Amino acid sequence: MDKVVYEYKNTKGDLFTVGPISYEFGAGEIIFIVGGNGSGKSTLAKLLTGLYVPDSGSIKVNGVEVASEHLGPCFSAIFSDVYLFNKLYGIDYSDKMGEVEFYLSVLELKDKVHIKESGFSTIKLSTGQRKRLALLISYLEDRPVCLFDEWAADQDPDYRKFFYEVLLPEMKERGKCVIVITHDDRYFEKADKILRMESGIIATELEEQLPKHSAMNL
Repeated sequence: MDKVVYEYKNTKGDLFTVGPISYEFGAGEIIFIVGGNGSGKSTLAKLLTGLYVPDSGSIKVNGVEVASEHLGPCFSAIFSDVYLFNKLYGIDYSDKMGEVEFYLSVLELKDKVHIKESGFSTIKLSTGQRKRLALLISYLEDRPVCLFDEWAADQDPDYRKFFYEVLLPEMKERGKCVIVITHDDRYFEKADKILRMESGIIATELEEQLPKHSAMNL
């Protein structure tokens, strides 16, 4: 992200600005984004994934500027207000059925839903179950960057632990860039970097001294 700015304006004409934000997200890293309500965390996520178009600044992938409408294929994202489609659009999962069955079992969804040729048998699930199913979809999509907006907020402690201590490290080992918006301070040690948002900007950064990876940068 290079000097990215996004402006909100309400009906009264009041203005809230997110940015300018300049930051590089690297492959093989786990980055936590933290901050209070209204600090700009979710807006930052939607700018990264191309859902919001910056008013100024640019986003580059491997040094090449990419328009917002073309950022989507880089990301597998689960937002706090998760929505599921009945079908698995654009996902070839035929050779991953072993992994599918494993994760359905681990996430305790095996008795709730199964995958058939036309898609999911059902998506009439609780909020926590829908997020767990979305996590499976994220795995199947296998995209370079995984973004999770408060995924663990509706989960039981066991699922939360599995997410932070098993899934995130696995994604890192596979070379993914993993971006997590979270308030779970007990798991902050699992992050390579922690960005704290305040009033629409990155106020502070805590970074572990780890080897750098350059397969993909934003």
